[in-house]
Amino acid sequence: MRLGWQSCEACALLSRPVPGADEGRCPRCGEELAFRKHRSIERTWAFVIAAAVCYVPANLLPVMVTTTAAGSAPDTIMEGVILLWSPTGWPLSLIVLFASIMIPSAKIVALIYLLVTVQRGSVANNTQRVRLYRTVELIGRWSMVDVFVDTFTAALVQLQPLMAVEPGPGLFFFAAVVVLTMLAVESFDPRLIWDAAPANEVAHA
Repeated sequence: MRLGWQSCEACALLSRPVPGADEGRCPRCGEELAFRKHRSIERTWAFVIAAAVCYVPANLLPVMVTTTAAGSAPDTIMEGVILLWSPTGWPLSLIVLFASIMIPSAKIVALIYLLVTVQRGSVANNTQRVRLYRTVELIGRWSMVDVFVDTFTAALVQLQPLMAVEPGPGLFFFAAVVVLTMLAVESFDPRLIWDAAPANEVAHA
């Protein structure tokens, strides 16, 4: 940024804008260029806070309601993990545990850490923080595993009038957490991590 270079987020080409212009378009792919995403910190904080708020009812409210002749039995995510745990079903139980409880919370904590360190102008562990951001960005595409498992099960287990499975209100909050964290990752600009770094550190990175 100090040298006037812009990085294209689509094809990663480095280029300079037209003389006298602050922004431009990538000469290779035509993507709109900007030195930094506009209001990246504010938008990312908004998405992260909203995701953290939705995370609470996503884990407290039932994500699936099973109706049988004996009555209705709602299950939260953790109850589903315990229910699935068996000699043959433990792999699915672990998948739901990681995808529904551990990964969303880890993404929220990681994004808060990145936001706080950027706002404080930290220059320590810049490379590790960029790797952390790339990891969060990579695992984000697997965050809908639990929603897929629940909806797939609900579609299969429909033995009316003997049994019926319906999604619970917690599933909608969990889907909101997934979408909001994905939006937070997309709105965060990892180039902000390097803005407070000394010029020689950026040159060697």
